[in-house]
Amino acid sequence: METVIEKIEFLLLLAAVVAIVARKLHLPYSVGLVLAGIMLTFVHPFDLPITKELIFTVLLPPLIFEAALFIPWKELKKDMPVLLPFVTIGLLLSAGLTALGMHWLAGWPMAAAGVFGVLIAATDPVSVIATFKEAGVHGRLRLLVEAESLLNDGTAAVAFVIAVALATGTTAMGAGDIAFTVVKTVFGGIIVGAAIAGSVLFVAGKTDDHLVEISLTTIIAYSSFLLAEHFHFSGVLSCLTAGLITGNFGYLGSISDKGREAVTNFWEYAAFVANSLIFILIGVHETQQNFGPVLGAAVVAIVCVTLGRAVSIYPFAALFNKTKLKVDMRHQHILFWGGLRGALALGLSLGLPETMPMRGEIVTVTFTVVAFSVFVQGMTMTPLLRHFGEIPKRGKKANH
Repeated sequence: METVIEKIEFLLLLAAVVAIVARKLHLPYSVGLVLAGIMLTFVHPFDLPITKELIFTVLLPPLIFEAALFIPWKELKKDMPVLLPFVTIGLLLSAGLTALGMHWLAGWPMAAAGVFGVLIAATDPVSVIATFKEAGVHGRLRLLVEAESLLNDGTAAVAFVIAVALATGTTAMGAGDIAFTVVKTVFGGIIVGAAIAGSVLFVAGKTDDHLVEISLTTIIAYSSFLLAEHFHFSGVLSCLTAGLITGNFGYLGSISDKGREAVTNFWEYAAFVANSLIFILIGVHETQQNFGPVLGAAVVAIVCVTLGRAVSIYPFAALFNKTKLKVDMRHQHILFWGGLRGALALGLSLGLPETMPMRGEIVTVTFTVVAFSVFVQGMTMTPLLRHFGEIPKRGKKANH
């Protein structure tokens, strides 16, 4: 019987082969990994489970931390007025539209439809970051897309807790309770991330050993996420805050020049490993879903999620058309189509309590939307970026 370590070793070997083949075939790496996971189940039965605990405690923290590490604070602060409507009102409108569509068109009970609408509304940092990094997108567009995918988890986490509580009848929540949950989840996560990053970086300033510095940043990434989740704050916002502080201020005296290069290389590798495992496991578990009974609901979900994404982007981007923060229409199209779903939605759905009405249907339809996101949106994202001139066409060099 294979041990977990042996399974992970095999998956890393598979990921390395897929990376080589995907590059030669000009196939998106994430798509290649999911396909590899699907084929793996037919040639080598695989029973490594994909659970909320695996996603949230092992794989998500390094991906969020690595992405935040390279987000420039000055640029993020400049575009925050644009991002805030997307990640708050826009996300809630998207969730609401999806929920109503699942209720009216798919016939789901409003409680189940509401929970699904919330968990599927947030774009997934894992899928978004992997796709745009692989495509070689830089500048404001990449910042907008990546920062939005990271920030909107704050709203989604609050709404998800409220929706599940209402759906399962475990908690009676009034307006005051909802307001308190919002403040606690968002600001609690930010405070935890800032406190951990600040204290650990203070320790990092006492050494110039790059191995110790790598170890300390690993502590920052995981402890910020896990401690925030322990207190029912937003782990993503906590890890994001910690990454921003480390990337923008940690190098100013706390981390040595040699350590900076080592830390950068380490986190790029950590993100590669986490990405590889997530997408292969998604492919493995796609084959274990019975899509037949929920096919109609899945089609409704894909349509509603796509329309909901449009509602969350275009009207709010239009608010800035007459300002210096105007978002070009081609960037709006990319933001709309780049709203990929993946491991985050799966983690939330798999973590639903067993008493949740229609839990099985929610999980299976979530897998369907993720499959659409990976194969349809993932396969067309790079051609769309080329069409709008965000990346050079094949055979041409980038003007950088």
